[in-house]
Amino acid sequence: MLKVSEIFLSLQGESSRVGLPTVFVRLTGCPLRCTWCDTAYAFQGGRSMALPEVLAVVASYGVSRVCVTGGEPLAQSGCLSLLRELGDAGHSVSLETSGALDIAGVDRRVSRIVDLKAPGSGECARNRWQNLEHLTPADEVKFVVRDRVDYDWACRQISERRLAAICPLLLSPVAGDLAPTTLAGWIVEDRLPVRFQLQLHKVLWGDARSR
Repeated sequence: MLKVSEIFLSLQGESSRVGLPTVFVRLTGCPLRCTWCDTAYAFQGGRSMALPEVLAVVASYGVSRVCVTGGEPLAQSGCLSLLRELGDAGHSVSLETSGALDIAGVDRRVSRIVDLKAPGSGECARNRWQNLEHLTPADEVKFVVRDRVDYDWACRQISERRLAAICPLLLSPVAGDLAPTTLAGWIVEDRLPVRFQLQLHKVLWGDARSR
């Protein structure tokens, strides 16, 4: 059984898949409490669904791409089975994870979007650095930054851990806290080897749920 917050069809708002029609499976629960979390409604609630039921709902949308997200999806033990079964069903699957939990058991067909928590998140100490050893070019590392302190921290991680040689890197500003043009300017000035991104779904629909 899985505790599911919502399943919906939308456009992918982040990562290299941005703009593509995608079915989102948002699982309930998260052990982290990031200061800028925009999905706190997924911490609790939701409904219990058997794995075949989840797969049937996903299939009903008729879209090949699926993103499993949260909350923190890996906090549920059934998430690994869900990811594997989605792959077996022929879906192109991505996983959005905080990076605080072990990703080693995730099906290798899944593109893992690992969010490394900057100091401004309040959860920097929870980063599981061992996860970097399991990343491949099919995965992506994301940094969400609130200010120059967070940006400089991200730059140090990228340089010292040679992250650009591992997989694509994503940098995005905390909505409402850091002006996108400011972050874009820093990236250009430093020639940082990252992809700048905004949350497309927020540009289109604001904070509306199931979007």
